[in-house]
Amino acid sequence: MEQQFRVVKRSVDARQKQLKVHLTVLTDEHGAPLPKDAPIPLYEPPQFQDVHNTEHSVAIIGAGPAGLFAALTLLEHGIKPIIFERGKEVAERKKDIATLNRNQGLNAESNYCFGEGGAGTFSDGKLFSRSKKRGNMQRVMELFHHFGGDDRLLYEAHAHIGSDKLPTIIRRMRECILEHGGEIHFSTCVTSLSSFALSPNSPVILAIGHSAHDTYHMLHANGVALATKGFAMGVRAEHPQALINKLMYHDPSPELIRLVGNASYSLVTQVQGRGVYSFCMCPGGHIVPAGSALNSCVVNGMSASHRNSPYANSGMVVEIRPEDLIDQDPLAGLRFQQQLEYLSYQHGGEPSIAPAQRLRDFVEGRKSSTLPACSYLPGVRSSSMHEWLPEHIGKRLQQGFRDFDRKYHGFLTNEAVILGVESRSSSAIRLPRDPETLQSISTPHLYPCGEGAGYAGGITSSALDGINAALKIAEQL
Repeated sequence: MEQQFRVVKRSVDARQKQLKVHLTVLTDEHGAPLPKDAPIPLYEPPQFQDVHNTEHSVAIIGAGPAGLFAALTLLEHGIKPIIFERGKEVAERKKDIATLNRNQGLNAESNYCFGEGGAGTFSDGKLFSRSKKRGNMQRVMELFHHFGGDDRLLYEAHAHIGSDKLPTIIRRMRECILEHGGEIHFSTCVTSLSSFALSPNSPVILAIGHSAHDTYHMLHANGVALATKGFAMGVRAEHPQALINKLMYHDPSPELIRLVGNASYSLVTQVQGRGVYSFCMCPGGHIVPAGSALNSCVVNGMSASHRNSPYANSGMVVEIRPEDLIDQDPLAGLRFQQQLEYLSYQHGGEPSIAPAQRLRDFVEGRKSSTLPACSYLPGVRSSSMHEWLPEHIGKRLQQGFRDFDRKYHGFLTNEAVILGVESRSSSAIRLPRDPETLQSISTPHLYPCGEGAGYAGGITSSALDGINAALKIAEQL
């Protein structure tokens, strides 16, 4: 079907034993499907303007999805974007990540968190958001498609680019920005807002991402309003992908896997009044070192475009509310993240070895004498994570895994392993902004957006938030 007709929506329903693939295709007035090369309805190719000599410019702090999509939107409105990015461009960033994966050290300014494209560039590239009220999500998909994304981005319910393809797409975005007169300054960390005029004619888009801990401290010192917000922390769990396929697809054939791809899951339960849930599930993926500071151990997951590794991993996290924190100042959640990341580092090994435990051993409170094969390249060390994880996280995770096993019997197994810690699932801080103008409530003409500002939770929602900030500025200029 996909080879013959223009598909506009595709989803896989694995809730019942009989797996279903739902397709929506374009038809003519008689109900006959249109061919695959039929035009996409309502798809308007972007019209970027030359801004070499424009009178208006906007500074953008951060070249993640929020910053890049803000820049592209400004170009569409004839406004010059000037991006400041603390990390490196993708080709140089790859070298630092390769060093990190070989457990040969961390570059604190160039890693899985910092650099061109932001944290999503080398961390899977899932283009999915549960939010339906923030704007034109389809436009985000169309821009990714314009810069080289596969046609499937335009119709898959849970679209995915892959960490092997995203760097090329990000590079093309950068080339477009520069070609049309924008500027991008890499290896440039903004350490004070005093460098910017912050006036109606000189607005600043703040798109820093959720791992720029030092920037949060700078903003706090500069009098920018900050507030703690709910976030989540836990571990990353990895199973054999074949086991997940069996649990989700009910003993699938190789032909079925070839047609619909490796299975994923989405799990959620309530334990002692807090949510426990899976996050950023990566079928056929790898676990990666995602820290951005020395003396810390943070893990995340990614998948290449084919999602064909023998492992399936997912963050397994516990909801943290502001009232759960000992301190109540705006930086309290940030400090809690850092404390847990340092604790994980102490129980792992320098510079990026992660503490690990077999899943059933963790739930039953036993140290793992051996560990199964794992996709995490820097290496793992057996650790009794049930003993050192904060009780309000560890105990809830243990019960959460029992609940998940009741839904998918066999999920709780010692074939699976957990690694510590998954602490960057979302920002622990929000930068309050006016809902109408999108400007900081304390600092006029500063537009906080994306994950780092506490208004997004992934690539697509961050990109969309950047678009919305740029549109507000375009209205005023």
